[in-house]
Amino acid sequence: MLVFPELENILLFITAATILIVIPGPAVLYIMAKSMEQGYKAGIASVLGIGLGGMVHVVAAGVGVSAILVASATAFSILKYLGAFYLIYLGIKKLFDKTPFHQQIQVEKKKVLSRIFYEGIIVNVLNPKAAIFFFAFLPQFISVGRGGVTSQIFILGFLFILIALASDLMYVFISGKFANWMRNSAFYAKFHKYIIGFIYIFLGLVTLTASQPSNNVAAKKG
Repeated sequence: MLVFPELENILLFITAATILIVIPGPAVLYIMAKSMEQGYKAGIASVLGIGLGGMVHVVAAGVGVSAILVASATAFSILKYLGAFYLIYLGIKKLFDKTPFHQQIQVEKKKVLSRIFYEGIIVNVLNPKAAIFFFAFLPQFISVGRGGVTSQIFILGFLFILIALASDLMYVFISGKFANWMRNSAFYAKFHKYIIGFIYIFLGLVTLTASQPSNNVAAKKG
């Protein structure tokens, strides 16, 4: 049986989620980097991939997998290092790309969008901060007395993803416009790969800073 949170909680959740989503975070920086590197279509594909990766975390939070992840130091570390090294790998690969700038643009545009989509899924699924966020944030807005805690988490998580998709698409448009404007710039042509590469590496280092919540916090949220 599908159980909805109370209307007041839903409205509070939408307000809080919108504020959190509009403020640029690691996912937004990744999406903007993809949009600047490969254009609008690549940005939209990465947004959809990030969104589906977010749904994986929502489902995990609903069925309790996130609780296991938060409680297990080994599982948490594996996820953190896989996610961080994947982003750092993308950054280093970009930094050592010897292809001339204008050829890079043509090569990147020819990349299959499905590959970019799956890359977005991997980036978000391997983000331990996303797992912690959904595990800690969603339960604050459920109505325990109504029952159906899992379905309430799914509903709130789905709302969060929808709001995030709308916000992220806005950033795709902004960064795509910026990239189109900068492509005639000699400075951008010279430093393009360094800008994009260091964004990926920065995101990887940010992922490495994720710390496992204490067992007391995990127990309270569980």
